[in-house]
Amino acid sequence: MESLRGQSTGGSPGSRTFSRRWVLGAGATTLLATGTTGLTACGSGSGSGGDSGTITAFVYGDDAVKVQAAGVARFNKSAAAKKAGGKVKLEKVPGSDYSPKLRTAMGSPSAPDVFFNWGGGSIKPYEEADKLVDLTDIINDDPVLKNGFLPAVLAAGDLGGRHYGIPMRGMQPVILFYNKSVFAEHKLQPPTTWDQLLDINAKLKKAKITPFALGGSDIWPELMWLEYLVDRVGGPEVFKRIQDGDAEGWGDPAVLKAAELVKELVDDGAFGSKFTSVSYVNGGAPAVFAKGKAAMHLMGSWEYSTQLGKFPDFAKSNLGWAAFPTVEDGTGDVRNVVGNPTNYWSINSRTRNKDLAIAFLRTCASEAYAKDLVDLGDVPTTSNAAQLLSSAPNPEFAKFQYDMVEKAPAFTLSWDQALGDGLGTKMHTEIGKLFAGKSSPTQFIAACKGLK
Repeated sequence: MESLRGQSTGGSPGSRTFSRRWVLGAGATTLLATGTTGLTACGSGSGSGGDSGTITAFVYGDDAVKVQAAGVARFNKSAAAKKAGGKVKLEKVPGSDYSPKLRTAMGSPSAPDVFFNWGGGSIKPYEEADKLVDLTDIINDDPVLKNGFLPAVLAAGDLGGRHYGIPMRGMQPVILFYNKSVFAEHKLQPPTTWDQLLDINAKLKKAKITPFALGGSDIWPELMWLEYLVDRVGGPEVFKRIQDGDAEGWGDPAVLKAAELVKELVDDGAFGSKFTSVSYVNGGAPAVFAKGKAAMHLMGSWEYSTQLGKFPDFAKSNLGWAAFPTVEDGTGDVRNVVGNPTNYWSINSRTRNKDLAIAFLRTCASEAYAKDLVDLGDVPTTSNAAQLLSSAPNPEFAKFQYDMVEKAPAFTLSWDQALGDGLGTKMHTEIGKLFAGKSSPTQFIAACKGLK
């Protein structure tokens, strides 16, 4: 099962879901919930089995796979494929089956040579089991790979500062959306500072309008608030410490400050009084926002396609977007972004043809590949994408996203993805308690420090 949190950033409304694992613990998330069991029980055979001139690439089988299929077809006819001595066979795996099938395959003699993933925690078990090719030096020595992608996105899927993946789909930053009609009626402008945000909240509440829509029953929309607040208060280094395995990082003053700001918002009624029973997945939060009952919505870039599918008139006329504001006295750069940078291709360390796999990954930096993504409604993460966005379904929104990510000094991967499902599920529980008022900021910190 996938929630609407994974929708694409454009294209035909509701046409597909993006490859994002949100329902932690479901079949599609088995990989990390079970740790590394079975990963070391591998045969000594080569990566893909079968024809020695062919390597296999596992990909998440949603509608977006047509871009990867076209890319494989182009590559297999290219001089680069001929020079590397082989071709790529694309194996499309249905979304609900992807993670468990990948995990099983990676523990067998017929493992894929190249495979789709979410970066961060999603590949950590494979890295720990020496199943990945470290691409750091390869990228640094190859101008196409080094200069072909936005640096913040390339780094966002890293483990321990090392590159294990190449971006291969569109970007999904978290954006502060607002209702233009509501803002115009009350003579408001999108907030650029936290104090402005609080002032806007007060004016909206006086007008009997809930400041922010929030699908609190799903919990993951609440996570976005903490991700941005921790970044704005203390910078990306704060969560990086936690991601790298130091649980004491939860005790950083920036995390406590962020939790306190969240509590202040909740206590002040910024999300209304019933947000814990409102869902994004079933369309509740988007509806509250589109109908003007809430003036703003902090959500991933797929909010545009969600609204286009459910409330097309609102999406086309009254949906506005802005960056998350700065927090006074914070040390984080206001240009920093959080969310889902993209998806990645990684290479199995047992691949039978490493040169062929690398040559294939280089095609993700090509203009033809980027254009296919744009035509599908995605915003590519390649450094050459800006010139292609005029043909996007909504060029203005696509350009806003691209500029936002291009200028970002850091793009922090969604915390649950970065930590993996085991810790991610437990972290969600503690976030839910914080927002519901069942734990204080200090209790939240203490609980997170104890997560294992």
